[in-house]
Amino acid sequence: MITNLKTTESVGRVEEDASLLNLSEKKIISKSSLRRIEISELPNRLPDFKNATTTKDNVLAEWMGEWIQAGLTNSKLKKNDLLPKKAALAHYLGISIGTVQTAIRFIEDKGYVESKQRIGTFIRDINQENTELRKQISKRDLAIVALKNIIVNNDYKIGEPLPSSRELSKVIGSALNTTRLALEYLSSIGVIESRGCRGNKSNWILREMPIITDIEKTDETINLESDTLVDQVERDLKDLISKRFQVNDKLPPHFELAETLKVSIKTVHDAMKRLVEQGIIKSKRGRYGTFIMRLPSDAQFYPKQENSIFASAVDASLYNYEKVERHLKLLIKENYKIGDKFPAMGKLALDLKVSSNTIRKALQKLSDENIVRFSRGRYGGTFIVNMPKVEELTSFTWLSINPEHIAVYRTKK
Repeated sequence: MITNLKTTESVGRVEEDASLLNLSEKKIISKSSLRRIEISELPNRLPDFKNATTTKDNVLAEWMGEWIQAGLTNSKLKKNDLLPKKAALAHYLGISIGTVQTAIRFIEDKGYVESKQRIGTFIRDINQENTELRKQISKRDLAIVALKNIIVNNDYKIGEPLPSSRELSKVIGSALNTTRLALEYLSSIGVIESRGCRGNKSNWILREMPIITDIEKTDETINLESDTLVDQVERDLKDLISKRFQVNDKLPPHFELAETLKVSIKTVHDAMKRLVEQGIIKSKRGRYGTFIMRLPSDAQFYPKQENSIFASAVDASLYNYEKVERHLKLLIKENYKIGDKFPAMGKLALDLKVSSNTIRKALQKLSDENIVRFSRGRYGGTFIVNMPKVEELTSFTWLSINPEHIAVYRTKK
């Protein structure tokens, strides 16, 4: 089989590619190197949910923030220690997992922790900057920007109450819970203050005018189709392919791309699916991998080079049985006629140096296309019933016909 000799060289350039995309070259956190905090290490004094005047997630966030700060001070906790799993925390404290997740979002906004895909939530040093993770622009982040614009554009005065969460969610086109999380964030940074009201009443008072950057200046409605992490990774992959790869090259595995781009494997997978739909790459399962079919800037596939030592991208991306199928079509077209008997599967497997199962799948495909038919019994075998179409044989490059075998293959019915 003709293999793509450029593959090894391309895979070895992955780390260099990261710098071309202006990605941070900081050390990637490995889950195996982190210590997970046990439930038994939590403080004996638990948060008081019953007598609190604020919501449970706010009470829990304040309690966790104080515990982390104290733990770092007395060295009981260290930077990059993993928090207990959310389900374990929820069970221990007698609250829902959603409440725990919201509380973690609050303390993450304040810099106590950082969540990393495929790893968990680990403790940060609140006095140090740490941007090791590229994070997706969430709907809550978009809601925060929309709420800031509402406050500024509608000339709310300091001390004036804002509309209820339900009313605001209708204005910005967001889910009620997403709007509430955005309001909680604005409260945590001192822009608004809670009045302790529940239900559909107005619960927030403006305490400070929010600062809006040029990037955040927008209308009051959230665009839920805004740029996401998958969009960013899609662009990064196209840039990577354009700068470092050529047609027929094989891309590195998804896990290597995930580490290079500092995102999850799922994010890479979702971005790669888009490139497949655009005809830029073609992915196959297992050891076959992903091949570049065309460069992002090209509208069509590269034409096959007649004298190239490399297989075309189309041929390289095929499964073995698909390559054998194309080889058998050419063999039939050039050396057989309708009614001729084909060699046994074992003979074909031996000559083509593939497994009998690969031959079987290839012949089954030919049978589905009504090119061959199978017959059982003493005089049975595989017989040619129709000639394959000529256009199906274009761009064939996998195996050449060995003239010495043709006489053996030409077995009359």
